Amino acid sequence: MVEIKSPAALEAMREAGRVVGNALVAARDAAAVGVRLRELDEVAREVLAKAGATSPFLGYRPHFAPTPFPAVVCVSVNDAVVHGIPTDEKLRDGDLVSVDCGATLEGWTGDAAISFVVGEARPEDLALIETTRRALEAGIAAAVPGNRIGDISAAIGAVADEAGFGMPPDFGGHGIGRRMHEDPSVPGRGRPGRGFPLRPGLTLAIEPMMMAGGRNAYRTDPDGWTLRTTDGSRAAHIEHTIAVTEEGPRVLTLP
Repeated sequence: MVEIKSPAALEAMREAGRVVGNALVAARDAAAVGVRLRELDEVAREVLAKAGATSPFLGYRPHFAPTPFPAVVCVSVNDAVVHGIPTDEKLRDGDLVSVDCGATLEGWTGDAAISFVVGEARPEDLALIETTRRALEAGIAAAVPGNRIGDISAAIGAVADEAGFGMPPDFGGHGIGRRMHEDPSVPGRGRPGRGFPLRPGLTLAIEPMMMAGGRNAYRTDPDGWTLRTTDGSRAAHIEHTIAVTEEGPRVLTLP
């Protein structure tokens, strides 16, 4: 069932989203060569705790996962697309890092992700991140009343196709509100004019995941969570929670 949120609910979701945005900024600021992935999780936990928020990631176990997720952020490095578990692995110069974070505050949830490079960046990694950002912006711009979910998906897919990048076909954006994952789903590719109609008060997590090798195939690590490109190419993941409004899309997860 799709829940249309009231103006008061949108304001509450904005506060949850602000916590997410702040946690992502803190994690990015803490990321440096030699820092352990687990330390980024610790930084995000502190931001959530100070805000009085909880994590929808911690203990989450969808149908595909063999174990509950053990952290409040996903940290995916280089060829890891999404769902990377923070470990004691240390960041190295030139690593492409994606951090995904959620927060629940007073019953409402936000979800967002960022990608960045630690140390000296390769031009092709910066291009991948920039393309992913443009795909997100295109998807957000299409989130207006009168459009449909397919218009968002088509806008994201067009940016990916123009750049020659792949996207995992089984993972994408989703509705969000009282729970992290709600209806409707927001695929990375779609047909304009198809799918659920966009109405004011609809809240969505839009999250393009780009794979530089151009293939759509991925594999899952033995941990049952981390998705990696099958060809070893690098990946980027950028996400915002947004609300459809009469005045245009409203981003709820800015810091």
